[in-house]
Amino acid sequence: MCLDIDDTLINCTAALRRTLHALTGRGDMWPLWDLITEEHVALVVAGKIEYASMHERRTECFLAELGVVVDAAEVLSFERRRRELLSRSWRLFDDVLPCLDWLRAAGVLLAAITNASGAHQRAKIADLGLAPYFDHVAIAGELGVAKPDPVIFTSVCLALDCALTATVHVGDKLDTDAVGARDAGLGAVWLDRDDTGLATPDGVHLISGLAELPELLVSEFATIGVPAPRTQRDPLVRARDRVS
Repeated sequence: MCLDIDDTLINCTAALRRTLHALTGRGDMWPLWDLITEEHVALVVAGKIEYASMHERRTECFLAELGVVVDAAEVLSFERRRRELLSRSWRLFDDVLPCLDWLRAAGVLLAAITNASGAHQRAKIADLGLAPYFDHVAIAGELGVAKPDPVIFTSVCLALDCALTATVHVGDKLDTDAVGARDAGLGAVWLDRDDTGLATPDGVHLISGLAELPELLVSEFATIGVPAPRTQRDPLVRARDRVS
């Protein structure tokens, strides 16, 4: 089982809205920020820019759209302040831990696949108590490839020694997560928390919350792939063994 992180497990949009409001003094900046982010992630996927420089270039573009011309030092300063505010704003959705606990109890291998930067995302995962749940974490900023590129999905299946057809990916973005996973050969589940009413493409399963995921896996496993059983010791047990 593969899970997206931002806006699937962590309420990223709410945190970003609060942060942008605090930085700009305006409450209407999220649509612009989201659009610019999507454009820059697409450039990374297309190999036109390096992931390591994406955040600074995005911030420079965002500020330019607001009519603010800044130099490199000011861009870095904005990014530092943004990340400091964000680090205090992250929250899990209420349905996350019950779902993860169910998946662990069911003996399912779990991986996170996220289009984010490495150190920042790993710190966020750890701070919110998510790290022990995952057998593997794939981060676009570390791999140099991002969803929906099939390479990132394939790399996770290789790391977990799971067949593509026996693996399911769940995420909040229809194209990036669901269609990307489907096209890579995985079972695909679109988490539409906002109940957008958009048509669900062929080969994609729809849920409105993670509380619906266990029933979907049990009832539709023959269609979306049987989750692979754990073949290694539980990560929490391994952590306790290292301490003892």
